[in-house]
Amino acid sequence: MKYNFQITGTGYYLPPKIETADQLSKKINKTSDWIISTAGVSERRISDIDVDQMGAIAAKKAIGNKCAPDLIINASGVPKQTIPDTSVFIQKELGYNGIPSFSIHSTCLSFIVAINTAGALIHSKSYKKILIVSSDRGTRGRNFNEPESSSLLGDAAAAIYLEYTNNKNQGLIDFEMESWPQGANLTEVRGGGTCLHPQDKETKNEDNLFSMNGPEIFKFTLPKVHKMILRVLKRNDMSKSEIDLLIPHQASGRGVKAYSKFGGFDKKKVMNIINKTGNCVAASIPLSIAIADEDNLINKDNIIFLVGTGAGLSIASSMIKL
Repeated sequence: MKYNFQITGTGYYLPPKIETADQLSKKINKTSDWIISTAGVSERRISDIDVDQMGAIAAKKAIGNKCAPDLIINASGVPKQTIPDTSVFIQKELGYNGIPSFSIHSTCLSFIVAINTAGALIHSKSYKKILIVSSDRGTRGRNFNEPESSSLLGDAAAAIYLEYTNNKNQGLIDFEMESWPQGANLTEVRGGGTCLHPQDKETKNEDNLFSMNGPEIFKFTLPKVHKMILRVLKRNDMSKSEIDLLIPHQASGRGVKAYSKFGGFDKKKVMNIINKTGNCVAASIPLSIAIADEDNLINKDNIIFLVGTGAGLSIASSMIKL
């Protein structure tokens, strides 16, 4: 299904506080060279404000002088709290009242799933103006006893403002998602739910922290992501050269480089910001879009390809014409 919409605003927030690989090395008992070579991250941002405030800063930039949205979707990896929904707190920070709001939680793929959902809602004429906000403080959940995963994460927020258009050549061209539960234990925060409740005696502190087996995820997802990209291009009768910018989830330095090294994409057409931002969970893809927009790397009529992996274990992609 193709959904007509236009992206009329982008915005992002990168916290001013920077943590370098050298500063992190002392917390995980690894050298800065090890961090950079393993994770591909030389620095990341650490936020002193919470996800709702971060998201609102990004959202205000995306909204600009446009009207308030008809719907707010929070597409983030980690909530502010269990209930109420984080989108309500974002709306409060924006100074709005009465706008319907909810979250789409697909871990690092939340934005890709949200833009497909928003497209469908605009297509059905349920809403005409939708604000998608992704805001994550990944550094809050780092387990410093897991050097690889804790060297990846960074904090950021980004927002995209979508509007209806009658131009049938703009909007979502393709969306696909697949999940494999056999990889569920490869990326986890085990605590916080009914399985390991905070009141349970067996719940440990590390159960509430981020845990990931990066090498196994890379090995598991690499061929599957490649096949998905080929399927999407084939059914749309397109070639890789017709993609103006491929925007992957910034999972790791190795993961981003794989799209050019193994996937056959020109590395100049692969958005790569992880070295300076880290893996910002669900915010990494819209952050990349907003930075690409700011740097004039994307223009009207360009085709962008969003793709990534997430806990579940899942992969997803969206092809969009601007």
